[in-house]
Amino acid sequence: MTRYKPGTYIALFIGAHFAHHLLTALVAPILPFIRDSFSLSYAQAGGVVSAFTLSYGIAQLPAGWLADRVGRRYLITVGISGVAVAGAVAGLTTTYVGLIGALVLMGIAGGGYHPSAAPLIMASVPPDRTGRALGLHLIGGSASHFATPLLGAALALAFGWRGAFLGISLPVFAFGVVFFLTLHGRGEQRWVAAADPAGPSVPGSETNATSGGRSGRVRRQTLFRIIIFLILTSSLGAAIGSLTAFIPLYLVDGFGLSESWAAASLSAFFLTGVVAAPVGGALSDRFGPVPILVTLSVVVGPLVIAMAYAPWLPIFMAVLLGIGVVAFVRMPVSESYLSADVPEHLRSTVLGVYFFAGMEASGIVTPIIGAIIDGRGFAIAFLSLGIVLTVVAGVASIILLRLHLGGRDA
Repeated sequence: MTRYKPGTYIALFIGAHFAHHLLTALVAPILPFIRDSFSLSYAQAGGVVSAFTLSYGIAQLPAGWLADRVGRRYLITVGISGVAVAGAVAGLTTTYVGLIGALVLMGIAGGGYHPSAAPLIMASVPPDRTGRALGLHLIGGSASHFATPLLGAALALAFGWRGAFLGISLPVFAFGVVFFLTLHGRGEQRWVAAADPAGPSVPGSETNATSGGRSGRVRRQTLFRIIIFLILTSSLGAAIGSLTAFIPLYLVDGFGLSESWAAASLSAFFLTGVVAAPVGGALSDRFGPVPILVTLSVVVGPLVIAMAYAPWLPIFMAVLLGIGVVAFVRMPVSESYLSADVPEHLRSTVLGVYFFAGMEASGIVTPIIGAIIDGRGFAIAFLSLGIVLTVVAGVASIILLRLHLGGRDA
């Protein structure tokens, strides 16, 4: 059997992450085109985003559970090629209801990718490098979110928003097939062993006393701390996700940018992840996830509030980039923390809960923000979101920090 180094193994998943998000990241940047096509209100436009976000989040729970039992590469393949099929259906729809249905299908198909990919990546490196590995994996998603607004805007200008869905679906489907065939016949555990010739050293293995092997259970104190951590990181993720859904619309209606330039401008936000995600993973390995997440929680609320008062486009974009750094540093920090004391055979399940919580909260908040924009405008919507986020994140940070410093898990 060919022996693969960890870098080769992670590179394969960087490509998979890129392909997965080429379509899932397409909705927000081409939302102005969709809005004009169907003459939607802001609340209805938010509903387009929520159709995918809610189904994507709900699917994380059963998909994570299923990945721990039937094999993670199957769920990853569906999360790539299945998403492509749903994207093609979206491109063929002619009604608002049909588009909503296609995006729900896309969310269901995509739900298994993240809970399945992260455990395989973590198993290929030593425990003290999991943050770095997960951060590198996020480069694929960040690069995809950077490329998709540019590619989507170009395709939408040339062929309409339906053409954007159809044009991206075919290569994504093809990559999913190639990915599955690459893994097929080797088995996930053999790939992990090949990725680390010395043998994987992971929480939840037979040699890890904390997690207790395959029969291990999450301790009660650890579970309480995980719940608080989930509340905190999900609050940040939901707020940022809801906010970015309206950025292209705000750039069009608030600053007078064209639809294509507004879509392209969103790429700057996601470009921060190419650097911020690996740096966040390294910081998590060096200082621990809790101090890093608490620091992010302190700054994100004021940044969101600042968006409401940014008078000029350059200032607005600078604030947006700051929020982007927070968003992408948060991701590897959260994934590595939530898997640290969980048995390996439960990792996909726990990560499914994590992704479910953030995405469902975002799916609920997004149309609410849209309704506030309809009634009171963008500034009030941003201000309200920032104040609520500051309060929730502040309370959760205090509790989590006290648990962390008090050694409640000891």
